[in-house]
Amino acid sequence: MPIETRSRLDKPALDLPPPYRLITLREVGDAFAHAKSIAAEAGAGTLVYVGRFDLAEFAVVLEPDEPLKEARRAFYAGMQALAEALTFYAPPEKLVSFDWPDGIRIDGGLIGGGRLAWPADTKEDEPPAWLVFGAMIRTVAMGAGEPGLRPLESALEDEGFDDVSSNRLVESFARHLMFVMDAWQEEGFNTVAKGYLQRLTSESGVSRQIDPQGDLMVRRVGKADTERRALVPALEAPSWIDPQTGGPR
Repeated sequence: MPIETRSRLDKPALDLPPPYRLITLREVGDAFAHAKSIAAEAGAGTLVYVGRFDLAEFAVVLEPDEPLKEARRAFYAGMQALAEALTFYAPPEKLVSFDWPDGIRIDGGLIGGGRLAWPADTKEDEPPAWLVFGAMIRTVAMGAGEPGLRPLESALEDEGFDDVSSNRLVESFARHLMFVMDAWQEEGFNTVAKGYLQRLTSESGVSRQIDPQGDLMVRRVGKADTERRALVPALEAPSWIDPQTGGPR
């Protein structure tokens, strides 16, 4: 049985604005892997979505104009769009924050995160043929035990997101990604960086910036040196993924 269905042939699982083109996968599918496998042919705006009860799982294809070393900053745009989508549906006073670079928390509980892929043979100073931003957000906790017994992890259901389905969350992400990308084009990357850094888990006595290659630059009060946290090696092993389940830790 095929795991892929194209929404132009079936009733759409999601209501997406142009220029998105939707591909839905059955529960056995892997949105991130599938998006990477078809990115060169499918092109920018292709959004792959897995219809699952417990996760909002999706991936979107991008085609940047910048050299790869700068284009990877699109990861921060995807993270910011996802945070804005969550904030849109969040109950009052719920804090959406990031673990650098890829984890997403609600009031301190890990709910998922984002990741980024590009063609392996792309040179750093050449535009990549494609990028794929993918994400998983835990909507329902399937493990045993009460939420209070899992202080470092959470799910949207546990955090009071009673009226949001995975469909609605991905639809909201798609729209917010358009807004974030438009702001990048019109105002420069600093507007994306500012939004991302405001959600970054706080560290006392430090100032933080994102450099032109996407690395996080950290300077501590009273210190002359600046610490560089490189984006590429951090993306190679997503911090939020459980290697045994393939889902959020």
